[in-house]
Amino acid sequence: MAARGLHFQAKRQVVFLFLFGGACLAGSGVRHYSVREETEKGSIVTNLAKDLGLKVGALSARNTRVVSDENKQHLLLDPQTGDLLTNEKLDREKLCGPTEPCVLDFQILLDNPFQMYQAKLRVMDINDHSPAFRDKEMVLKVPENTAEGTAFRLERAQDSDGGINGIQNYTINPNPFFHLKISGSEEGTIYPELVLDQALDWEEQQELSLTLTALDGGSPPRSGTASVRIVVLDVNDNPPLFAHDLYETQIPEDSPTGSLVIKVSAGDTDSGVNGAVSYSLFDASEDVRTTFHIDPSGEIILRALLDYETIKSYRINVQATDGGGLSTRCAVLVEVLDTNDNRPELSISSMTNHIAENSPETVVAVFKVKDRDAGENGKTVCSIQEDLPFLLKSTVDNFYVLMTEGPLDREARAHYTITITVSDLGTPRLQSQHNVTVHVSDVNDNAPTFSQALYTLFVLENNSPALHIGSVSASDRDAGANAQITYSLLTQDHTTQQPQPQGQPQGQGQEQGQARPQVDVGALVALDAASGQLFALRALDYETLRAFEFGVRASDGGSPALSGEARVRVVLRDANDHAPRVLYPPRNGSAAGACPELVPRGAEAGYLVSKVVAVDGDSGRNAWLSYELLQATEPGLFGVWAHSGEVRTARPVSERDAPQQRLLVQVRDHGEPPLSASVALHVLLVDGFSQPYLPRPDAPAGKAGLAGLAGLAGVGGEAGQAEGLTVSLVVALAAVSSLFLASVLALVAARLCGRGGAEGAVAVGSGCGVSVGEGHLFPAGAGCGGVGPLVDVGGAGTLSHSYQYEVCVSGGTGTGEFKFVKPSIANFTNGSVKEIEENSNLQNSFGFSY
Repeated sequence: MAARGLHFQAKRQVVFLFLFGGACLAGSGVRHYSVREETEKGSIVTNLAKDLGLKVGALSARNTRVVSDENKQHLLLDPQTGDLLTNEKLDREKLCGPTEPCVLDFQILLDNPFQMYQAKLRVMDINDHSPAFRDKEMVLKVPENTAEGTAFRLERAQDSDGGINGIQNYTINPNPFFHLKISGSEEGTIYPELVLDQALDWEEQQELSLTLTALDGGSPPRSGTASVRIVVLDVNDNPPLFAHDLYETQIPEDSPTGSLVIKVSAGDTDSGVNGAVSYSLFDASEDVRTTFHIDPSGEIILRALLDYETIKSYRINVQATDGGGLSTRCAVLVEVLDTNDNRPELSISSMTNHIAENSPETVVAVFKVKDRDAGENGKTVCSIQEDLPFLLKSTVDNFYVLMTEGPLDREARAHYTITITVSDLGTPRLQSQHNVTVHVSDVNDNAPTFSQALYTLFVLENNSPALHIGSVSASDRDAGANAQITYSLLTQDHTTQQPQPQGQPQGQGQEQGQARPQVDVGALVALDAASGQLFALRALDYETLRAFEFGVRASDGGSPALSGEARVRVVLRDANDHAPRVLYPPRNGSAAGACPELVPRGAEAGYLVSKVVAVDGDSGRNAWLSYELLQATEPGLFGVWAHSGEVRTARPVSERDAPQQRLLVQVRDHGEPPLSASVALHVLLVDGFSQPYLPRPDAPAGKAGLAGLAGLAGVGGEAGQAEGLTVSLVVALAAVSSLFLASVLALVAARLCGRGGAEGAVAVGSGCGVSVGEGHLFPAGAGCGGVGPLVDVGGAGTLSHSYQYEVCVSGGTGTGEFKFVKPSIANFTNGSVKEIEENSNLQNSFGFSY
């Protein structure tokens, strides 16, 4: 006993040195650490930074983390100090049960670059459990003829602690019949045996009570006791005998309850009650008692389901006892056969669910795969879908890394659901799946794009302010703030189209260095920054601005912001907001009466009296003008051509016609609704013109008069009758007119010679002059209040392009004036009006009587 005590003391010292040695050096790449069980939470296990040879700040920078199997976080890393701390009180008995040593596996993961270290934590046992016997009283039947030195094995006590803190010794109270012997088992445990020192005599003492004490090796030691009641039996000298001392059998782990495991049998040569054998479990652990039971016939029956992954084999001690109390024991070794009844398990150590697009190869998850089965049933194969831009990399100890193959594009796919499939190689194969969802975070890599490169908007002029004239729309393939679009005007990038000034040829303004006025687009339109709607800020005038074009920009909310541009062209549509404006004759009644149009008395039908000239500020159909004679002093004598405005005689002038005629001509456009203007034209029928008949320029020779009268009223035989009655008067009038013309020409020649150096074509007098191009008749001014007719002196049917003259008659004075006019330019536009008005300041200097 003393030697045994010294042996235990030396062993205890060695274990204590190991316990307080801290962490041992890692071997073969695996780091070993230790901690005592029941250590308070937050206790330091080791300084991980020093152990890994890293600076303290590097642990936090590399996102160092500690991952344990079964996803149970027993340890906690302080990244600030590098200390590895306990995350909870560790109970060795709960973690490992009777297994010694108790070792917990964990991994140390670091990023940038990714590294993984295998580590083991040994939980050192402390003496926190006392030995305990399953039964507080054990009954031992001893025949009275038992020989001295016979040993009787007793049930051993159970201690949850391990190692030195486990059961180290048994004692029994002193008595004259028995002493205690300590023996070792094949499992490495000790058990007590009672050795008979003195023969028993049933007649002297039938029962004996002893106290068995179990002691552990803790400091201080703990103990537990049980009572041993020895019953002295009458003589039965043949104990039962088993056929085998050790029975071995195998049973699949998926066997149902009630299955027969094995049947043991023992024989007894005694007869009667002493030869009747009964069977029982002897010194059985709790696992054995809950899993098996034995019936009186020796059959061991399965009473609970087996689990190979929990317990791989059982050792069952069976005792056979005859009716006389003699017994013998055998052992039954039951090996549990593994079946493929466990699916592979996947435990994730690290995961990243959000990855920025355009990122290079990125680690998504680190996980471990294991299968609790054995052999082929425990081998696993891991895979993911083939059509995804991800790959699996196998590392050490069944660890896998899930990572991207390359940059991801959120616009192509915003998120991925990766199914990790783990299959074992058993029969049938079992598999488990785990879904990992990866969201691709947006990066501002797409600029906004407009639905059209050029937007054309049509707006009717004279619109109301703040009118919605259209919208622009842009889209951005990004998401979130990167897709929030803000619209803006590019006010420095615009062009305009303005109407050509009336009377000015295309490009003439630029040739004279007159720059086209710039229009501030920002003052014309406004753009809603959020919706892209365009609004007119003020009323637009088609006659001032026909069209304008500007740029718009769409910017997203990313950083840095991206933008796209488009062009917007706004085209104004004309509204009929301008009535026709009569340029000739001037709209002044008194002036018109002072300067009437002169028509010879001998004028035939189709004679050109005058031409009403009007313009319209509108365009298109709104500027198409038509002319109509509303009133006339002599109905049927004159007519107005609807499209040209020419006033011609509808029949020959007769002596009976009143010398003064008043015509009211209306000019009307074709807008909706149509607008109109009217002007009064005064005509004076006079004698003495050399050519009383002016055919139309578009009529054939000899038929101009008849063609010009087509569609006019009052053409008939009356003109012929008047001509026959006044033949003699015409001859007389021609003579008088010739004399008058000669006098006038002499007077004009004298006046021209008096000016000296003047041009060959001099304007005499004023106000009644006109500018006439070849084949056209347009007013040149209205300074005297009226303009007389221009008479063609070339005989070509229209006014000659060389010289023209005009006669202005003052009412009631008997005097008038005659004026030569310079040749005029053939291209007459609305701009001629300005030149005409500038010449209107000339005054009459000659009188003319009629």
